[in-house]
Amino acid sequence: LGMFSELKFPVPWGHVAAKAWGPSEGHPVLCLHGWLDNANTFDKLIPLLPRGCYYVAMDFSGHGLSSHRPAGCPYHFLDYVTDVRRVAAALQWRRFTLMGHSMGGAVAGMFCFLYPEMVDKLILLESLGFLLAPEDTEAWLRSKRRVIDRLLSLEAKQQTPKARSPEAALQRLLEANSHLTAEGGAVLLQRGATETPAG
Repeated sequence: LGMFSELKFPVPWGHVAAKAWGPSEGHPVLCLHGWLDNANTFDKLIPLLPRGCYYVAMDFSGHGLSSHRPAGCPYHFLDYVTDVRRVAAALQWRRFTLMGHSMGGAVAGMFCFLYPEMVDKLILLESLGFLLAPEDTEAWLRSKRRVIDRLLSLEAKQQTPKARSPEAALQRLLEANSHLTAEGGAVLLQRGATETPAG
């Protein structure tokens, strides 16, 4: 398992990089590095692990060879969880093993919590996993999972912005904002729409 290949997954701000060892048809294992580390943290460990698995070690955004998020965008734990969800989707993995070291373990624990149906095993190295007060659990789960799923489905549907006539643009704005008057909508559109040759 010494030989590895480099992988790159497109994301809206660039790409997420990863390295992979083992046969791509093997049991999938996603490896998550710790605070200020990158995928190379697994270089010495992977060759000692069972053969027959497909190990993918990703670089979280802003780490290793992955693109940084745009300047001024913070790096929250949930954003790292979303990175994991993006990589799993790009690999078309429905169910896989998660192995996380330190901060990567906390991200892995949070991912398991949000997407239990996608994870068959959780391996934590020097990590506590992820803990929530029991009374917060259900609401937290529902809202966070909804946020991530909605974001990814919106990105999948990204097309070039539609051009409309000024009347159609106003109509669309009023449909989406039932509290707006036609006059208020027209005022907002002056600054909220851009004229192109198409409309």
